Amino acid sequence: MPLTFALDPSVTPELRDSILELWVDVTNAGGAVGFVPPITLEAVRPELLRQFMAMEEQRSRLLVGFDEEGRVAATAFLTLNTHRLMTHWIWLYTVMLHPRHQGKGYGRDLLAAAERAARALPGVEAIRLTCRGGLGLERFYGSCGYKEVGRVPGAIRVAPDDDRDDVVLLLSLA
Repeated sequence: MPLTFALDPSVTPELRDSILELWVDVTNAGGAVGFVPPITLEAVRPELLRQFMAMEEQRSRLLVGFDEEGRVAATAFLTLNTHRLMTHWIWLYTVMLHPRHQGKGYGRDLLAAAERAARALPGVEAIRLTCRGGLGLERFYGSCGYKEVGRVPGAIRVAPDDDRDDVVLLLSLA
């Protein structure tokens, strides 16, 4: 059964806690979402609160995918570019799918929902995201229409002597 997506849902304590748990579960399963495992709820909480602050300031929007049981299964933050010369594209941050749902096509569904949300934003012509190299994420995003437009070698240090590329990808909406 496909996920049900909601853009800008009301952030209740239950939703907040579910996103926090998702972020920890994704990270601890090896997902590249800003942390390295093992991670705790307490370590992720400040970053989630920063995302919610950006939403409160109307700089970012939250897309949530719910599974058939109504549980948070996926998220992405669509963040507006505030630089006056770059408002024609947005950032896609913290793209997460719960490990129990991987391999079902839900990641593609999440990106398609993010694309639909971006297309509804006035003046937005592209989505830009970055990913951690070395995990095959570039291939996944490429299969969803994103093009690699840049790469910074060794920009992400996940551990001593373990540096990964920061890969920049772009999806044109034109």
